[in-house]
Amino acid sequence: MSKTKLTVLGLAVLALSGGCSCESYYAWKDIGPVPESIAHKAYWSKECKAWAAPLSEDQKTVAQQQPRAINGKQPYVISRTYPSQHAIRLEKKTPKDVQLGSPFRYSIRVTNLTDMPLDDVVVVEQMPNGFDFTGASPQANQSGSTLTWRLGALAPKADEEMTVSGVATSAGSLTSRATVTYAVPARADVQVLQAVLTLERTAPAEVLFCEPVPVTFTIKNTGNGSAKNVIITDSLPAGLVTVDGKNRIVHEVGTLGPGQTKQFTSTLKATRAGTYTCTAVATSSLGVRVESAATTTAVRQPVLTVSKEGPDRQYIGRAVTYEITVSNVGDGPAGNTMVEDTIPPGVTSITASEGGIVGADKVTWALGTIAANHFKKVTISYASPQARDLDTSTTVTAYCASKISANAHTTIVGVPAILLEVVDVGDPIEVGDQGTYIITATNQGSSPATNIRITCRLEDKMKCVSLGGATPGTLEANRVTFVPLASLAPGAKAVWRVEIRADRPGDVLFRVSMTTDEFARSIEETESTNLYE
Repeated sequence: MSKTKLTVLGLAVLALSGGCSCESYYAWKDIGPVPESIAHKAYWSKECKAWAAPLSEDQKTVAQQQPRAINGKQPYVISRTYPSQHAIRLEKKTPKDVQLGSPFRYSIRVTNLTDMPLDDVVVVEQMPNGFDFTGASPQANQSGSTLTWRLGALAPKADEEMTVSGVATSAGSLTSRATVTYAVPARADVQVLQAVLTLERTAPAEVLFCEPVPVTFTIKNTGNGSAKNVIITDSLPAGLVTVDGKNRIVHEVGTLGPGQTKQFTSTLKATRAGTYTCTAVATSSLGVRVESAATTTAVRQPVLTVSKEGPDRQYIGRAVTYEITVSNVGDGPAGNTMVEDTIPPGVTSITASEGGIVGADKVTWALGTIAANHFKKVTISYASPQARDLDTSTTVTAYCASKISANAHTTIVGVPAILLEVVDVGDPIEVGDQGTYIITATNQGSSPATNIRITCRLEDKMKCVSLGGATPGTLEANRVTFVPLASLAPGAKAVWRVEIRADRPGDVLFRVSMTTDEFARSIEETESTNLYE
């Protein structure tokens, strides 16, 4: 065969193997990137002058390594760029030579040359004959003498390296072939937005029955999308209503953008005391639904009672004392508790317990706050200079409690003090002559004496001749009975007379007995008289 034919044949072999590209030449010489003007051109001159047609598609996508000596002992490097736009590069490094039966390894590196990710990157290695495969890193799928690495996506400018280990089992040349395939994605990023709502309901833990219940709703969108047609609803339990009497709160929020917060307030009132637990709900037109944490409000109510204790009956001039007890039997504090007690006209010596302010017709105490299930006491005292009926009233008020009152009645009575006196006129009395006994009842007390009854007893030595005085009398045997005197006013006197005649001589006793309605026992008085001849 002629030299010309050998040259042409060699060039053909090189062209078919891919070893005749300018890329291979530049990589071998390590002289930088290939100029665009000669990229993917076949060459044979030292200056990489193009003399043949551009590489075929097979030449652009297949890297085939021929183990041969380059620069002494340095590893043999072959590099291919796929496709002509320099999207991906496949590079293989192998030893220059190995010993028969000795283990060795070589590497395959794939590099993304672009500024965008490449998808579905697959590297296939066709192992040579005479090579006993022992392993690959990372692990590859093996089918006979073919290794496959499915790398998936390869980031911009990123690379991946695979190593193949094995043993040469026969002398000669080991020829392997690596290929790479990939997909250039046409990505369209569609951002999926989502609204994430949070709802907070705040209300006081405790209020009094007469106080309003303020409620605050705070809704926030923590997502990256807008929530449209947002509505907050709060269904109220029985016993709790809005100020206009509704049992449901509705707030139309509208559109809530990402990161946006809105706040709404409502005022409620309780129709009865109790404990109320509520949960609010927020919804949007796209089906977003969120509930607030439950909040509990205890509605307390003070409930007052009052008692007023004093004497039903008292004497003129004696102190009349009332004890007033105010109790809170409810479950809420009774603040600003005030007690007012009326003072009857004409009483004297008025005194009140500590804190009492005495006015013209009443006394007032400011008791402050009475806690639930507690009580406080006050007293007032005065005297009446005359008999009468005392009717008094006590009124109690407190914050958020109903007004209450209590009444008391005391009868003021006098003390009747009857002085009974009996004197004889003409003592001593000569037998046959007459004498007179004068009976006097004097009311030295402060109230009238009523139903005054006078009776007299005569001894046998004397005889009743006549009767007279404040009331008529009758004689029966030796007993004289006067008709009862209906009333004897304080300071007044009543006089009765009994005239007798001395029948026989001797010392005699004239006995007088008086009873009244005010004294259970009779009052006795005697007068001694000497009858002589």
